[in-house]
Amino acid sequence: MKLIIGQSGTGKTKAMTKMVNDAVDTTNGSVVCIEKDNKLRYQLKYQCRLIEVDDYMISDAQSLFGFACGIIASDHDITDLFIDSALKICRGDLEAFDKFLLELEQLEKKYGFKCVITSTIDPSEATETMKRFI
Repeated sequence: MKLIIGQSGTGKTKAMTKMVNDAVDTTNGSVVCIEKDNKLRYQLKYQCRLIEVDDYMISDAQSLFGFACGIIASDHDITDLFIDSALKICRGDLEAFDKFLLELEQLEKKYGFKCVITSTIDPSEATETMKRFI
């Protein structure tokens, strides 16, 4: 699992967009991208399954984890999962976000998909758990 962090405007989403499109080009499986709003709609290749969490009332770390579990459970061909603005989806709750990262890591290992997450936070404010995935 890879966590990309930084302040707004540092290129996190742009880097992730390239990773998503590269994954679409190279994988034999499914690529899924979860986002807070619809800013990626025209930047990602159409083969990527793009999901806006606001459409499903996802607004905290636990519901985001449950949502990710449901996505993985529904498609065993997922090779790549991307989550943009994850800390924002988790309402900035660092403790809950750390728990989310650790649970998602277990899910990733169990089902063998790759996960990339972006979050807006100053690197100097990153928790020890976050630093494991940077």
